[in-house]
Amino acid sequence: MAKMEVKTSLLDNMIGVGDMVLLEPLNEETFINNLKKRFDHNEIYTYIGSVVISVNPYRSLPIYSPEKVEDYRNRNFYELSPHIFALSDEAYRSLRDQDKDQCILITGESGAGKTEASKLVMSYVAAVCGKGAEVNQVKEQLLQSNPVLEAFGNAKTVRNDNSSRFGKYMDIEFDFKGDPLGGVISNYLLEKSRVVKQPRGERNFHVFYQLLSGASEELLNKLKLERDFSRYNYLSLDSAKVNGVDDAANFRTVRNAMQIVGFMDHEAESVLEVVAAVLKLGNIEFKPESRVNGLDESKIKDKNELKEICELTGIDQSVLERAFSFRTVEAKQEKVSTTLNVAQAYYARDALAKNLYSRLFSWLVNRINESIKAQTKVRKKVMGVLDIYGFEIFEDNSFEQFIINYCNEKLQQIFIELTLKEEQEEYIREDIEWTHIDYFNNAIICDLIENNTNGILAMLDEECLRPGTVTDETFLEKLNQVCATHQHFESRMSKCSRFLNDTSLPHSCFRIQHYAGKVLYQVEGFVDKNNDLLYRDLSQAMWKAGHTLIKSLFPEGNPAKINLKRPPTAGSQFKASVATLMKNLQTKNPNYIRCIKPNDKKAAHIFNEALVCHQIRYLGLLENVRVRRAGYAFRQAYEPCLERYKMLCKQTWPHWKGPARAGVEVLFNELEIPVEEYSFGRSKIFIRNPRTLFKLEDLRKQRLEDLATLIQKIYRGWKCRTHFLLMRRSQVVIAAWYRRYAQQKRYQQIKSSALVIQSYIRGWKARKILRELKHQKRCEEAATTIAAYWHGTQVRREYRKFFRANAGKKIYEFTIQRIVQKYFLEMKNKMPSLSPIDKNWPLRPYLFLDSTHKELKRIFHLWRCKKYRDQFTDQQKLIYEEKLEASELFKDKKALYPSSVGQPFQGAYLEISKNPKYKKLKDAIEEKIIIAEVVNKINRANGKSTSRIFLLTNNNLLLADQKSGQIKSEVPLVDVTKVSMSSQNDGFFAIHLKEGSEAASKGDFLFSSDHLIEMATKLYRTTLSQTKQKLNIEISDEFLVQFRQDKVCVKFIQGSQKNGSVPTCKRKNNRLLEVAVP
Repeated sequence: MAKMEVKTSLLDNMIGVGDMVLLEPLNEETFINNLKKRFDHNEIYTYIGSVVISVNPYRSLPIYSPEKVEDYRNRNFYELSPHIFALSDEAYRSLRDQDKDQCILITGESGAGKTEASKLVMSYVAAVCGKGAEVNQVKEQLLQSNPVLEAFGNAKTVRNDNSSRFGKYMDIEFDFKGDPLGGVISNYLLEKSRVVKQPRGERNFHVFYQLLSGASEELLNKLKLERDFSRYNYLSLDSAKVNGVDDAANFRTVRNAMQIVGFMDHEAESVLEVVAAVLKLGNIEFKPESRVNGLDESKIKDKNELKEICELTGIDQSVLERAFSFRTVEAKQEKVSTTLNVAQAYYARDALAKNLYSRLFSWLVNRINESIKAQTKVRKKVMGVLDIYGFEIFEDNSFEQFIINYCNEKLQQIFIELTLKEEQEEYIREDIEWTHIDYFNNAIICDLIENNTNGILAMLDEECLRPGTVTDETFLEKLNQVCATHQHFESRMSKCSRFLNDTSLPHSCFRIQHYAGKVLYQVEGFVDKNNDLLYRDLSQAMWKAGHTLIKSLFPEGNPAKINLKRPPTAGSQFKASVATLMKNLQTKNPNYIRCIKPNDKKAAHIFNEALVCHQIRYLGLLENVRVRRAGYAFRQAYEPCLERYKMLCKQTWPHWKGPARAGVEVLFNELEIPVEEYSFGRSKIFIRNPRTLFKLEDLRKQRLEDLATLIQKIYRGWKCRTHFLLMRRSQVVIAAWYRRYAQQKRYQQIKSSALVIQSYIRGWKARKILRELKHQKRCEEAATTIAAYWHGTQVRREYRKFFRANAGKKIYEFTIQRIVQKYFLEMKNKMPSLSPIDKNWPLRPYLFLDSTHKELKRIFHLWRCKKYRDQFTDQQKLIYEEKLEASELFKDKKALYPSSVGQPFQGAYLEISKNPKYKKLKDAIEEKIIIAEVVNKINRANGKSTSRIFLLTNNNLLLADQKSGQIKSEVPLVDVTKVSMSSQNDGFFAIHLKEGSEAASKGDFLFSSDHLIEMATKLYRTTLSQTKQKLNIEISDEFLVQFRQDKVCVKFIQGSQKNGSVPTCKRKNNRLLEVAVP
């Protein structure tokens, strides 16, 4: 959509008529057509004087941006096109500059956009008032109170996805500078019946769906809830999901808003616990039971839900169960307890759910008020914003619609009174004669409803308090008796009814002729809803709750404060609230926003004329226009009037030097406007008929066209003259610059020519001198050359005989020298990498260099090996020395050796110093441990193995028990004579001891280890280091081992074993030990 332009006046580029007061002719059809025309062009706001009509577009429009806020800031009300920001700015400036308390009354039916309008008003005021940390905090709290109240007080209806089901009046308090200090919220008539039952196609309050959709699993478990909506009887399933509404995201928004407003974490948790308890109350069901005395009573079917409710609320289960089954009636000193049948039990359950939720909502409003109230006690300016339900006419209208429509009657009454009062005050202020205005006064309808003697509410209260049998039918009979002659009351039995023979008016209904039209009310439920009865047993059960919040919601349940007086009815409470509201509104300067719903489909670009016509009637908009234009249709201050129309008179155009009023008088006299069409006030001109204004606008439009033509003519002449003068000045400048350029160019040509001539002369002189010098030099060189040749000839004659004898040797030596030099230069560029394992070497170029080539290769390899070794640390050198030693001992001898090359030699495989199990073993060894490894010691008797810890130190070889760490054997290295092992891929090795030594008393040792190569290498090096003798290492597939006094042959054979790839050892006889290697 194209961006909407900012207009400089209400009358400029009008789409339709921006102010309905100027509509000609004025009737219902033209009124609707004007609204439709503006709606089709995205002009959703229209004025009736200072009243704003807002048509809900059901889509986002780019007319609420920060730029728009700045456009309307501190501007006259009629200066720009109609907008809600214009009314908000007017109200705010009147409050700030003129010290007048303001109220903004927003009315309209459900879905017309009242809630959004109140948000826009508050957001505009928040944008234009002062800044600062404290001020911003107050503004944020005021704005964030909306999401909380919407979650708990709004619901989806067939007409609106976010319908306010309560009336809200917020007083925003400002200091003398116009900065917000705080606010106070009042709520009216929450539709609590929605908690237990919703019409088809509608939902319960938003918070129930937001909680189940957005709460975490942990929170739901804590509240004993499940995410499935179908689990709860109080939630309607046909409209549980709303298109375009993200309940989970809205739940997070509400939690964040509660935190900003000032709710503590435990308070927010308590609120959600109450909401969960209300949800679960709907799942309690009852079954009938007969007592011995014949009376019917009710019992709870499934007590699991009751148990969970009691756990949430901290109520004793037996107390709440009894409260659902019995009712105690107290009269003076007597108490009577009666049982409740199933219907009464369900009534008690629903009454408790409605009261619990309603009181929670009131507590929320009070808690928000505590947070947003002004902290200072200085005098405050107040701006009230009233967002209250509009006039409601449904197919089935009940008690709720009756009192809502009563509230709208009162608002219409105060609207007419304040509008007339404002109009009269302006006439008096401007010294204009006041003429009486005929209008419909709905005071007679308000009296029919609220009269303390004969009013419908009074009779409803009287019927509720009357002893005996009280039903809705008896209430209707009483209405027929008392209100039968009232001209605005009709029923099937009343005298005023014109439907005595019309069966379409049922017996259980009555009709009231409201200012907005006739409404048929069903009397069913009037008495019960007005009573709003909650059994005292339930109040007392709630007061006994361990839940602090629930206990505070039912103070009447305190046994110490029992009050036998009947509580006030819902109707009387609402009547008192409305009276207080009216009294409050009459102390403030009113501003009105009338919201209209263009269609029932909640769709953009659809304008239902019949629906809009119905709303125009019950909002009384035509009546409002007639009241406004009964005297003078249009009024404007002298200064803007003269500024707008001064071009229509030669005396006032282009500048008027006298007073603005005198200029307007001259202007109107010049235009010959009839005197009866206007009047002069103190500061404004009053125009009686809109036709006069439109005539002025037509004349102004024609004059503007003439002035535009004149301006264009003068501008074109000025532009041509300016262009000519510019061209003439430009020609002079260009000629001067050209002459200068031509002279400069001519001078440069002469200069360059002189330089060329000079350079040619200098060149000719230089070449002449050069030729002379060259000739002289050639003469000198020729003499030198002749002398040299002569001397050479003499020398060659003298030494010819010596040269011929040595020429061959000299040539040979020179050739060999050049070949060797070339060989070394080529080798320099063909050298291989510095890696010791790189075997590449350049090819030999000449055969006679073969020995040199090989020697050079050997020297280079030794050199790069040294370079590589120089990079090693001491530890790395030790490792490579051990690996080199292992290679010399086992390479090509032991089949196990290749697999050990890539394995680093670690030595200490057991971390004895860190393992507390081996603390005793560590303390017993004082020397450095070279090897610490678990080996398998072969038993001499049967060939079976036993795990032992093999320790090698600088001087000794030790064997210790693996489990206890106790040392079993200690062998000095000097007693070790030989190590024997096979050539195959096994880990068996034998350590031979010196005969006659103490360690050899039991014979030699036979072991099996996974690190044979490392152990044998380290044992070899350690023995060599200590004894200076090389340890004999025998590699053979058969060798002898001394076991005590016997010599046993250990034989290694190839074969497959049952143990897979593990070698096995078996004692064949006293002289043979056979090891099978896979």
